[in-house]
Amino acid sequence: MNLAQKIKDLHASKFKFVIVSSGGGSNAIGTLLKVPGASNSILEAYIPYAKESLDFYLMRKPESYCSLDTTTRMAARAYSAAKKIDDKSDIKNLFGVAITASLSTNYEKRGDHRFHIAVQTRDFSKSISCILEKGKRTREQEEELVTGFVIALVSECCEFNYEYPNTKETPEYISIKADKGWADLMSEKIEYVASSDTQPKLIFPGAFNPLHDGHEAMSKLAEKETGAKTFFELCIQNVDKPPLSYHQISKTINQFNSTQDWVLTKAGKFSDKAKLFPNSTFIIGADTLVRIFDERFYASRSDMLAQFDIFNKNNNKFLVFGRKYQDKFIELKDVQLPDSISSLFKGFGENIFREDISSSSIRQENSEE
Repeated sequence: MNLAQKIKDLHASKFKFVIVSSGGGSNAIGTLLKVPGASNSILEAYIPYAKESLDFYLMRKPESYCSLDTTTRMAARAYSAAKKIDDKSDIKNLFGVAITASLSTNYEKRGDHRFHIAVQTRDFSKSISCILEKGKRTREQEEELVTGFVIALVSECCEFNYEYPNTKETPEYISIKADKGWADLMSEKIEYVASSDTQPKLIFPGAFNPLHDGHEAMSKLAEKETGAKTFFELCIQNVDKPPLSYHQISKTINQFNSTQDWVLTKAGKFSDKAKLFPNSTFIIGADTLVRIFDERFYASRSDMLAQFDIFNKNNNKFLVFGRKYQDKFIELKDVQLPDSISSLFKGFGENIFREDISSSSIRQENSEE
């Protein structure tokens, strides 16, 4: 069976997808689109080619524009778009595909020639990563190889048997199945998934990418203050960020040891967290508190104040730890609180806690190694 027939079969299947590619590897989109029937399977094809465009697509500047993390995040956003574009099809038949690649060009590249391909479905995330031997292939041949892997992975998602291209390099395949409750949370059939049956009462929201000593120190101080056990909360689809893939979810919760609890939610705003976990206490940094009171995230100031009143209605408390923000260490006392909710906040100042380490600085250091 030739390539065109294989693609024709994909287009005739019950599956539909959104595909996004940045940089090298975009030829795969053209190969899929030029076979008749593409509109039956491809809901949207998007190429954020410039770095600024990919920043906009991901709502953040990635540590690397060609990496597994970036590609899986793109795939998760593509899957989210597929669900919004087609709300009639069975969700099991929708998925997102993403490609990033650094391939041969008209100048000598210092880094590796490599590609990453990822898919996100309701039931699993899967990725393929490969470092290519420099000088072995032309740009056209590298694009053809990437296209072959894309077609094979899409075929697998469409339940066809299609062998991956043969290459002397050794691609890395990672497949992560949705753990118990993940798919239902993604589809909003349930409100949260937790590591324990205990109702969370002390909640520490964050990305924890990665978890570090500062997080753990804040957790211990909060537990001593409240007598409750910390649940590290990971929002899998935040208001100002793209959804997480199962790669990111798995990587994050695998950081926690057997004595630590975690909870997954889709509660992006603190007003949503308050309704989800009444009578609970939240651990936050003063930098997060500043963002909570940023009116840009609300329809109006009156809307912001109305959402804050939810904290009173649900009997929520906040433990606020001093943090470095815009090159200045700030504490609770440095943030002006509305009188209606000021009693709900207790601060831990520099004399009790100061840890300037941040997840972003750790990621930056790791990327420079």
